[in-house]
Amino acid sequence: MISAGKLRTTFLDFFKSKSHEIVESDSLVPQRDPTLLFTSAGMNQFKDQFIGKNVTFKRATTCQKCLRTLDLDNVGKTNYHHTFFEMLGNFSFGDYFKEEAIQWAWEFLLDELKFKEDNLWVSVYHDDQKAYDVWFKQVHIPEKKIVRLGDKDNFWPANAKIDGPNGPCGPCSEIFFDWGKSVGCGKDDCNPSCGCGRFVEIWNLVFTQFNRTGVNILEPLLNKNIDTGMGFERLFAVMEGVKSNFETSLFKPITSAITENIKKDNFDKSNIFAIADHIRAATFAIGDGVIPSNEQRGYVIRKLIRKAAMHARTLGIESPFLYKMVYYVTETMKDGYPYLLSIREDIASVIKAEEDFFLKVVDLDRALSLYENKFEELFKTNQDISAISAQAVFFLSDTYGIPKDIGLQIAEEKNHIRDSAKWNYVFNNAKQEVKNKSRQKDGMQDSIFTESWEQEILHSAPKTEFIGYSSVSAQTKVCAIFKDGKLVDQAKVNEKVAVVLERTPFYGESGGQSGDKGILRSEDSKTIFSVEDTQNIEGVIVHIGFIKSGQLNKNDIIIAKIDEEKREAVKRAHSATHLLQAALRKVLGTHVKQTGSLVGEDYLRFDFTHTAKTSLLELQKTEDIVNNIIQDNSVVSVEENIDLADAQKKGAIALFGNKYGAKVRMVSMDVFSKELCGGTHVDNTGSIKLFKITGESAIAAGTRRIEALTSNEAIDWMKNSLIADINELTLGIEKIKEATRSTQVDLDKQYSDFLNSCEIFCKEEYLKITSKDSMILTYWREKKEKLSEYCERLKDTKKKIDKAVEHKIVENSSVELENIFKKAVSCGSSKIIIQEFHELNPKILRHMADEIKLKLNSGVIVFLNETEGKLQLSCTLSNDLIKKGVSAGQIVEKIAKSTGLRGGGGRPDFAQAGGTIKGTIGQIKNDINTIIKELVK
Repeated sequence: MISAGKLRTTFLDFFKSKSHEIVESDSLVPQRDPTLLFTSAGMNQFKDQFIGKNVTFKRATTCQKCLRTLDLDNVGKTNYHHTFFEMLGNFSFGDYFKEEAIQWAWEFLLDELKFKEDNLWVSVYHDDQKAYDVWFKQVHIPEKKIVRLGDKDNFWPANAKIDGPNGPCGPCSEIFFDWGKSVGCGKDDCNPSCGCGRFVEIWNLVFTQFNRTGVNILEPLLNKNIDTGMGFERLFAVMEGVKSNFETSLFKPITSAITENIKKDNFDKSNIFAIADHIRAATFAIGDGVIPSNEQRGYVIRKLIRKAAMHARTLGIESPFLYKMVYYVTETMKDGYPYLLSIREDIASVIKAEEDFFLKVVDLDRALSLYENKFEELFKTNQDISAISAQAVFFLSDTYGIPKDIGLQIAEEKNHIRDSAKWNYVFNNAKQEVKNKSRQKDGMQDSIFTESWEQEILHSAPKTEFIGYSSVSAQTKVCAIFKDGKLVDQAKVNEKVAVVLERTPFYGESGGQSGDKGILRSEDSKTIFSVEDTQNIEGVIVHIGFIKSGQLNKNDIIIAKIDEEKREAVKRAHSATHLLQAALRKVLGTHVKQTGSLVGEDYLRFDFTHTAKTSLLELQKTEDIVNNIIQDNSVVSVEENIDLADAQKKGAIALFGNKYGAKVRMVSMDVFSKELCGGTHVDNTGSIKLFKITGESAIAAGTRRIEALTSNEAIDWMKNSLIADINELTLGIEKIKEATRSTQVDLDKQYSDFLNSCEIFCKEEYLKITSKDSMILTYWREKKEKLSEYCERLKDTKKKIDKAVEHKIVENSSVELENIFKKAVSCGSSKIIIQEFHELNPKILRHMADEIKLKLNSGVIVFLNETEGKLQLSCTLSNDLIKKGVSAGQIVEKIAKSTGLRGGGGRPDFAQAGGTIKGTIGQIKNDINTIIKELVK
């Protein structure tokens, strides 16, 4: 029996023998098509070749990784549906056509894989006589085994003639495996058009021969193409003689490992199959650099992991275990994708973090309760079950952050989705309304680039020669000008446009490095174009900006010059990211991989794989390592066009998820850091001057972010930090002095000495820090430690003073309490005390209320304490009133409603409220008096 690995190589080698170029599988993140979220078909990476661009070979063959979620709800429930799958394919770009494609497909199945002719059927498009004749007259398929089908089944895209889209299309021919009459409907006239399960489609041959320009308008293409796709999992199932893909050796190790974790005796296998599928998809996607998040691709992978976790819960598995399945996925797939073995620990750590986060955050019992309550509330005004179910699920998602998947499962279990189309419409409509409000609130505007504009640029402009590694200016030609997404011949003053040059020193934003700024000018300087940003659209470098003077025309010869100061600042920050990654791997472990970055002018943001919060000690160690390399002034060297394998042998780190060609560019900083990188860098690490980490945070499960500064930005940040701390310390000293004077509390001599030393430190260090220091980092750390010590002692001193002040006030409060008690107003057998204070410690107020309560047989005590324009209200109640059913919380709640304060609840004997004062204190006191009298009478 043929293995999965052997089946892949047999297919590729067969077409190599037919003069096809074996092309490596593209990443699941499309490298050449911004319109796609994921690579979903073998032809995706050949879109240029299909339209006649970049045709360096006319025949190609691949085993392509694919990810689709259109049939997500069917995964696990059917034999063949998957999110992640492999597609075997052979392609012709204006070379061979139907005859060769059909004959080679038949030859491969019969001669290479040893299929029996009796088990194979084919279908053709109903009016494609040429394909029919090749099958019948040349391949000699019996006429009864050739089925003619219509636009839905045998035209690509399906129903394209009527429904579109415009563009290349054509008929197709499919090859089916027949499991025999014992499978399916059992009818004598059963054929591949029947959906009973007897026939499984294994290969689709698409003959791209038309260009659709309108409804039923098909124009013949000058160059006709072949695009075939054979589902690897389906083919392998047939090869192993099993009727479900999940029963093959591709899945068995995974499903067996899942089964070992099940906690229930009776279970539905569809849950196991869905988990196996989703964990394969997550493993490959994360391996290609997609980290679970709440946006776009990351959201899809987060959704798959969460759905897998939900299936696991159905099986009684309530603790994280999906991450363990990564081992079985990588083992079963290592023949075709050996690179997964080297990063599987990284992948597992990302999935583990996502599982932990999901199980910690999502309380299913709480979600169920919230859903039921909202459903019942909505049902009172609307009895449309599907509509209110969708509204309830959206409410859970929008208000409580409970994923749609969870709400959807609850709704399904309760049979509330009676009309799925309506359910989806109501949910999506509610979601869109929130998006629109958010967009209006944020004042969001569309980017200058749109997907259609990017496609226009790729279609209309040539690739740019980049000379910016060695030059900062160049004489060059204007190749294309784009305005408002359209190709134009000329740009005038103040018009915002995008310009493509024949060659350029401007670096287009990519790999996290921001694009260059600068100017394009005519040789006589009458035309000046200010370049505000530079983008790299798949090798086409686009200069974005506006005409300051003159006009710019297509084919003009101009001088392109970058802003060198900005470029140098970006180079320092970019080079620092390389040192940072190497340092993090040394401090945290080699599992650390860069997942993204943003590099600006002496500023960098660096995202990396790590499951735990990075401690202050770890950050300081990392920072020290980077600064030591900077001080060593190590040489930064670049090797161009080095073999990928050689670079990896030398220890070069690749960006997590990036796809590289056979030749790469390796940037080395001594022996400390080696990375594959196309960005710009300093010549010596000493040029970076200084590196300072300014922030560390989590951005997703298993992904952390570090923000940092370099050069003068780092020095200024540290100086400002020191100055702020010195100012805070100075202010603290003044407050203590003021408190000491106002309360006449005597300080011990040690506090006096301490205050004096603080003052001297502040004055001296403030003067020192205004001048630059070559050892700023060491100086900064020493002074920060001293400042921290002073600040801690200052806080301790303040606490002691506060206690002393409190004690002093309590000592002197007996006379004040007597005066307050005399102001009590009778209300039946009880008394009401309402007293106003200013800027008094709440603890002291509480003490005074308790003292007065001891003297009252029956009564209500309300204190109003005005502090910085806000009012704090407290209510204390005697025990006899509590026994009569009155509560302090009840009183405060009524007072809050009447006066506009916020509060209520609390204990029966004590409650509080507070807020901004509305009206006068006198009016508020009158309202309080009226409320209390109504409750206490």
